[in-house]
Amino acid sequence: MEMNMQRKKFLDLIVYQIYPRSFYDSNGDGIGDLKGITEKLDHLTELGINAVWICPCYKSPNCDNGYDISDYRDIMDEFGTFEDWKNLQTELKKRGIKLFMDLVANHTSDQHFWFQESKKSKDNPYRDYYYWAETPPNDWQSVFGGSAWKYDETTGEYYLHSFAEGQPDLNWTNPNVRKEMKAVVDFWVAQGVDGFRCDVLDFIAKDFKEGKMLAGPKLHEYIRELFGRDSVSGIFTVGECQSDESSIVEICGEDRKELTCTFQFEHFGVGRIGKFESAPYSIDSIKEILVKWQNFTAKHKLLYTIFTDNHDQPPYISRVGNDSDLRYECATMYATMFYLLKGIPFIYQGQEYGVSSSNYDSIQAFNDVETFHYYYANKGKMPEKELMKQINYGSRDNARRPFAWENKAPYYGFSKSKPWILPASRAAEINLEKDKNSEKSIFRFYQKLLALRRDSEAIRYGDFKDVTKKNGCFVYERELDGEKITVICNFDRSQKINVAANGELVLSNYGGREQPCGVYAPFEIAVYRSR
Repeated sequence: MEMNMQRKKFLDLIVYQIYPRSFYDSNGDGIGDLKGITEKLDHLTELGINAVWICPCYKSPNCDNGYDISDYRDIMDEFGTFEDWKNLQTELKKRGIKLFMDLVANHTSDQHFWFQESKKSKDNPYRDYYYWAETPPNDWQSVFGGSAWKYDETTGEYYLHSFAEGQPDLNWTNPNVRKEMKAVVDFWVAQGVDGFRCDVLDFIAKDFKEGKMLAGPKLHEYIRELFGRDSVSGIFTVGECQSDESSIVEICGEDRKELTCTFQFEHFGVGRIGKFESAPYSIDSIKEILVKWQNFTAKHKLLYTIFTDNHDQPPYISRVGNDSDLRYECATMYATMFYLLKGIPFIYQGQEYGVSSSNYDSIQAFNDVETFHYYYANKGKMPEKELMKQINYGSRDNARRPFAWENKAPYYGFSKSKPWILPASRAAEINLEKDKNSEKSIFRFYQKLLALRRDSEAIRYGDFKDVTKKNGCFVYERELDGEKITVICNFDRSQKINVAANGELVLSNYGGREQPCGVYAPFEIAVYRSR
């Protein structure tokens, strides 16, 4: 039985994620803004994008770079005005690009009106918008480190914060909170947004009885109340939440009236211990994870999200690849390996020119609250050089440094002024202008790859079949109505790959290949099409 037509059309999406603070600064204050995004929309059209997910641009004191919201219905001062947002939306629509907003429903800023009222007194009408306790009822730890309970002197009680102290958790057991968040969704849908990416959505349901900070028994009820309404049934929703097999079926099943899809993060765990320490890895492990999820989502008629990078993770090619002598080959291999699978592609800004992790020797070069927590919690417990090695490896700032538009120091076309955070340490080597002028252009490869995806119903809607015969490579087929696409990805060593593939060679990252059989170079890909 096929997926219903409304969900199937979401497979036409090619989503580009924008971190506004670091995309483009239009007014020279060192901070990216909405006008900056608008000015660069032709870049997205040139790349082949048809949807944009913008990280939070709401009013915020920036305890966690916009994920601490003080007003869900207005725009952050540094990013511009509501009129700037409306103009951006208008220009996106002119280009046929959908707009997805970031919905942060688990917590607000401690500067939000609700929390400012909530902390005033124990009998304030907004008191139960948040979790308060005379003494911490458990030993829950913040995701960023330390106790999740913060003492507030005003009323002599503790409030819950699953993340930073400036991000108090909303109490979703309170029907008024649920009503408020539905009103937020309705406000933006009325403005014409096409959907939402839902931040840490499984945190909205706590289970104090079982001692679980996330995914309590009311989770599905809350999500259905938020998105299962007829008035918002046609929007696209993708959740950052639990991603094991049973959870995804429950949250994303066609008849569940919850989410369109979720992000599946299993492949992010390869090659690391926790967030900041690297570990030995095999790309075969990544292949096995992708095959598992392709088969699982097909069996359950679920939409799969395809991505390697986002605003919370250092570049994939730096963590589990080669970002030095084979940076072009590795970046294009991973792009092919992931983005020709069945699912919805998400591309993070900078991927299209092969941005890599940075390397700085001082914590002063960083800005991220999570990075600071980790650094100061471990300072003195290991040599400073080793600690900074871990910071450079795992910091979210690797993904948040300014987009390098031009091959011109010191700010590489991002701004005319000193940016809010230092540019990537390799920006002089790795920037969009230099890449476009290179014989080995990652941007031009992405253009061809995405054009192939748009042009092929077999890639967008067809069946997936793993035909890999050995380790060290990934060979798979996509097929629909007589069209067959064969994708060959070699990993990090030269080896002979014999593949029964016919048809035309439609994509390659090495020159001179025609036949699918033979010795493949490190990170070489070849894609064949037959009808």
